[in-house]
Amino acid sequence: MSTTPDDRTPITGPIPISIEVTPTAVVLDMAALTRLVVGDVLDALLDPDDTGLWDRLTDLADVERTPDEGRLPYEELVADLAERASSRVPLYGPRPLELADRLLRSSGPRPVPPQREADAA
Repeated sequence: MSTTPDDRTPITGPIPISIEVTPTAVVLDMAALTRLVVGDVLDALLDPDDTGLWDRLTDLADVERTPDEGRLPYEELVADLAERASSRVPLYGPRPLELADRLLRSSGPRPVPPQREADAA
């Protein structure tokens, strides 16, 4: 596959991965993974057979507390929801090699944009 480092064509698959090159980083965009995670979290919250997560969410919303007081229940709920959310990105066939190739080419040396002079403003 012959592409330039700034090629934004996604690596295809169940979870497409787009690569953006910035002056200081290579950014992976996995919007489809985000949608999958949000769906997993909503499914967990709306599960009619287990309303515990929903109850904990509404308890957090109903009680007024200082940020420090609400931190532990919030963090525990985040951890439990994250445990139920998707985190794996399957890449089939030649897709892992395409991703590796694109990352190698994208992460090579690039010119750093010039800095503005402090007095030029």
